[in-house]
Amino acid sequence: MAHYAKVNQGLVEQIIVAEEEFFETFQDTSPGNWIQTSYNTRGGKHYKEDGTESSDQSKALRKNFASVGYSYDVSKDAFIPPKPYDSWTLNNTTCLWECPVAHPSDDGRYNWNEEDQSWDAVE
Repeated sequence: MAHYAKVNQGLVEQIIVAEEEFFETFQDTSPGNWIQTSYNTRGGKHYKEDGTESSDQSKALRKNFASVGYSYDVSKDAFIPPKPYDSWTLNNTTCLWECPVAHPSDDGRYNWNEEDQSWDAVE
């Protein structure tokens, strides 16, 4: 079984799980295209079920596992999550958004403060 994203005008509208042969007889007349996505791909890397990086990176598809609301960039062949904040920039290698200030490296919990461009501790 594989995961497929329905992409219409660059946006992911639906995700299904199906065998590749399903599309040989599947009659979908709605606009858009079905594009395979990898459930265990994040930031351009494929991970095993336990969260460790896979030794077989050929399974990494389209930078990130697609979700409804993601965009699909044809030129990058990548699924990209929605931009979380105006100040964040897209990493063109991972196709993930990065904040302008590094996340604190301790074990604390933080929320991004867009107005102050800082991480606020969550108490």
